[in-house]
Amino acid sequence: MSTTGQFNKKNPTIKRILKEASELANSTSPDYHAEPLESNLFEWHFTLRGPPAPSPYAGGIYHGRIVLPPTYPLRPPMFRFTTPTGRFEVNREICLSISGHHEETWMPAWGIRTALVAIRSFMDTDAKGQVGGIDCEDSARRKMAEQSKDVRCATCGKTNADIMREKEETIKAMGQEGKQKDDDEVPDELRFAYKDELAKKVEEKATANENAQQSAQTPTSEQQSPVSGSRSAEPAADSPIAPQPPQATTERLIPPPPLPRPGVFPERRRRGNDGVPEWLDKAIWAVFMALALMILKRWIAF
Repeated sequence: MSTTGQFNKKNPTIKRILKEASELANSTSPDYHAEPLESNLFEWHFTLRGPPAPSPYAGGIYHGRIVLPPTYPLRPPMFRFTTPTGRFEVNREICLSISGHHEETWMPAWGIRTALVAIRSFMDTDAKGQVGGIDCEDSARRKMAEQSKDVRCATCGKTNADIMREKEETIKAMGQEGKQKDDDEVPDELRFAYKDELAKKVEEKATANENAQQSAQTPTSEQQSPVSGSRSAEPAADSPIAPQPPQATTERLIPPPPLPRPGVFPERRRRGNDGVPEWLDKAIWAVFMALALMILKRWIAF
């Protein structure tokens, strides 16, 4: 692989990709083949056989592309078929996950081998009502399966039949013909979905969360104002209510405030002196009288 020297082998993603490439190159399964491009380690091409009879895809050989994200295997690889299958849309990205809705639920323990086996098993599932799924007659799918063998990939420069023939020869050379590993099983929780549908669902979820936040931030007074208005309007629709007594009658019943007594006014005047004590007034008068007497004595002395 000429791309090996262009990447840092200590990078966990690169180490994982190189490990999977080596395992798939030595795989003993004649049902699928996958390898990275010489010019890009993150882009792979795969070829797989259709499910066995009585599947309408039996005898078909299908080709496609795999794009690995920079954070692989934390995020799932993206697959797209370049060969018409009658089941999947051509050149539409397929994302594998646990739920089929959130690619974050992809398990890093899974790999390209698991994904290929899963996609192959999904070909026989019903496509009715599925976005991106193709509904057609089994006869049309059988015709596509027969024609798929001669489809040539411009990048690989080989037909699908040539690729799988070379795979079978490699297995024979290794002396492992007829032996298949037990790990070619699809996890029960593994599902697939289309990437553009995942983006749409994420956007719809974000919009729903935003609307929920806006409704939660609405003031309570605004929410209660229609209720209070409806409550105030309810008496008008009901039977007439007995008239309330006029306000003037209520005012007559209130006794008038008592008039001040005559003896209170001097006290109020004295209290109006900003709280000056009476003894201070007396002391001032005493000083004044003493000064007057002193002046009078001196005047008499002269």
